Amino acid sequence: MNQAYNIYCDESCHLEHDGIKPMGLGCVWCAKEDRLEIFEELRDLKTKHGLKPHCELKWNAVSPAKIDYYIEVINFFFANPKLHFRALIVADKSQLKHDDFGRSHDEFYYKMYFNLLKTIIVPGDYYEVYIGIKDTQSEQKVKKLKEVISNTHYDFDQSMIRRIQQVDSKEVELVQLTDLLLGAIVYFQRGLDGSQAKLNLINLLKKKSGYSLTRSTLYKEDKFNLFFWRPKP
Repeated sequence: MNQAYNIYCDESCHLEHDGIKPMGLGCVWCAKEDRLEIFEELRDLKTKHGLKPHCELKWNAVSPAKIDYYIEVINFFFANPKLHFRALIVADKSQLKHDDFGRSHDEFYYKMYFNLLKTIIVPGDYYEVYIGIKDTQSEQKVKKLKEVISNTHYDFDQSMIRRIQQVDSKEVELVQLTDLLLGAIVYFQRGLDGSQAKLNLINLLKKKSGYSLTRSTLYKEDKFNLFFWRPKP
């Protein structure tokens, strides 16, 4: 029997000239039928820790004052077999030689987004993809991503990717969870150490996942999947 899945995506440091070396794309996915239950459980965690149920969970908001809340969110993710995460990391955008390959940074961005998603997609199942709004170009990004997918042999006659839609992350708990997990990985890749609370969460991610956060996991890793993309020499 075919299964329907929702994929919730976010990005970090994706702009070409932002002065930051790493670029990250990430997503959390679950069966569509499980999404509302998970949303509610994440909101309950906020209430438990004295937060409003619809306040936004995000990496940039991590602070010592609410560290117990963020720890519980990460533990919740790893304890819940219905939730899965994948991230694609480009270690150093400054090393990309787009002109040598006749492409723009935008074209590279869409290629990487497709590489993020293609591992998740299983023939015979159905998917809805939701992307957190980051800037004024978000709507165009959605249209372009649809085009990229439909123009590849992973197209599946457009019957499997039923929707790609931009959403406000403030309203979608699992885009927020993606932001938290991806934000931790990119922070670690940047070598930052200005927040002990954030470093504590990164160490927790390493412990719970069993990975160093410095190299790709196995291709079929289903719970916490990492892919470090590197350009060909």
